[in-house]
Amino acid sequence: MDKSMLADLDSLPEEDKLRMSTMIDQLQIRDSLRMYNSLVERCFTDCVDTYQRKSLTKQEETCVHRCAEKFLKHSMHVGMRFAELNQGAATSD
Repeated sequence: MDKSMLADLDSLPEEDKLRMSTMIDQLQIRDSLRMYNSLVERCFTDCVDTYQRKSLTKQEETCVHRCAEKFLKHSMHVGMRFAELNQGAATSD
């Protein structure tokens, strides 16, 4: 975040700071839920072949584990890259 933006936030009244903090928390929760739902939908669609049992087969379980691991590694990589780009943009201002 730009330093001038942080200074602008500090100048807000406490009530507005609290409102902004609550809004940011809600957005983070929403984004986390979207990522979780996307992970579940994608891995379930890719890995579950039959609905004949209550539990996953060993093959399906392995597939879901690998799928989730790849998804989370990819998400972390994208997040780190975004942070690098964001930091570079803030430094050049």
